[in-house]
Amino acid sequence: MQSRFRPADLRRDFTASLVVFLVAVPLCVGVAVASGVPAELGLVTGIVGGLVVGLLPGSSLQVSGPAAGLTVLVYEAVQTHGLGTLGVIVLASGAIQLALGFLGFGRWFRAISVAVVQGMLAGIGLVLILGQSYAMAGLKAPSSGLDKIAGLPGLVGDIAADRDALSAFALGAGTIAVLVLWKKLPARISGIVPAPLVAVALATAATALFSLPVAKVEVKGLLEAIQPPGVDAFSELGNVALLGTILAFTLIASAESLFSAAAVDRMHDGPRTDYDKELMAQGAGNAVCGLLGALPMTAVIVRSAANVQAGARTKASRVLHGVWLLLFAALLPAALGVIPIAALAGVLVHAGCKLVPVRELVPLWREHRGEAVVLAVTAIAIVTTNMFEGVLIGLLLAVAKTAWTISHIQMNVKDDEKGPIHVRLTGNATFLRLPHMLDTLEALPKDRPIELDLSGLRHLDHACLTALTNWADRHNEEGTDPVRMSGKVASAVG
Repeated sequence: MQSRFRPADLRRDFTASLVVFLVAVPLCVGVAVASGVPAELGLVTGIVGGLVVGLLPGSSLQVSGPAAGLTVLVYEAVQTHGLGTLGVIVLASGAIQLALGFLGFGRWFRAISVAVVQGMLAGIGLVLILGQSYAMAGLKAPSSGLDKIAGLPGLVGDIAADRDALSAFALGAGTIAVLVLWKKLPARISGIVPAPLVAVALATAATALFSLPVAKVEVKGLLEAIQPPGVDAFSELGNVALLGTILAFTLIASAESLFSAAAVDRMHDGPRTDYDKELMAQGAGNAVCGLLGALPMTAVIVRSAANVQAGARTKASRVLHGVWLLLFAALLPAALGVIPIAALAGVLVHAGCKLVPVRELVPLWREHRGEAVVLAVTAIAIVTTNMFEGVLIGLLLAVAKTAWTISHIQMNVKDDEKGPIHVRLTGNATFLRLPHMLDTLEALPKDRPIELDLSGLRHLDHACLTALTNWADRHNEEGTDPVRMSGKVASAVG
């Protein structure tokens, strides 16, 4: 892959841009509707992702736009703080991303526990599945995750009793079926038109053909939908809850974008991603989206994979995809008004299913049980609480798990029943292992001299040092020879 534009590359980029555009349209609209904002705002974010982020350095082939992974968080933010404050949240998140990228923190986002990220995506997927199942039936979903789960029997009853709900749900289920079956067709057929476009187009045609009584996307027009945040909205930045939402947006959007970049890099042999520049590009895009009052953006693996698989060679493909989105939103806004919401809900249910790593759970449990627990707890916490608290719980659990794992300590006791008892400690002596360490030492005979070798310790924290000193003092009070400690610890906190 070359960085210069060549005619052959431009032909490939032109074709790839059309494929990405066709994939992006239903996803942009579906994410916006599920987020509780006008459908056009999803297209605005897609346009900014193409025309702004697409021109910036970082990753050449990954495509940015509104992501299903942020749908739940955006919906919560809009419901809590109002649509007018969304632009402030997105703008602030973009500014933080710009600062982090400028300061060189982009690469450090790769240090976030993979289990937490997978759990985050799995939790988002479960919330999408639960929430959009109600939307597929044309019904309003309960607000909390637990209420969504508790309401499932009632949802089944409503679908069975209400003909309109049954029609809408059948339309959504048919959309999911098309998405699943389309990829099983020969590549010469399935590779021509993206599955989401086919599924939504067929659902739209079925709605018109059979005059199905289902809700459709409401259209305002591109310019009417854009609502830059007012001065009053910026006063909300003093709200602690809003600041927490901004941090959650920043963390999730940055992590998803940079993990996507790593995945896209594995799909091609061209230039690798500069993570700091990519984070700044995402920040610039979110800053523009915030000024326009649009949805937040991330790099989206679905669109990025479609871009690479369609043969893209340069960033021209993602810029052109933004041009096609702009032309579509400007010239054909009425086309959105014929799309049934149940079909878009089906697309998002399918996207949510793909976010839940069902196939990877069993191997992960067998090989890395602790990581599997972190993943599951993060996902469950997101479903039962909210996005920010769920991710925070996952991060804390990952840190605790890592601290427990690295704080291994081994105590080798040698007693020939004649001379002193030799005790050698190796590993990391931290407060987490104090009970084990003290149980072993306190079980030693109190009428025998003891030699304690600390040379094998890589770290000795203050709690363990204090506990060892107190134990030695108690042992010395028995009238035996004083405990002899030897060895220099690599890292000791006194």
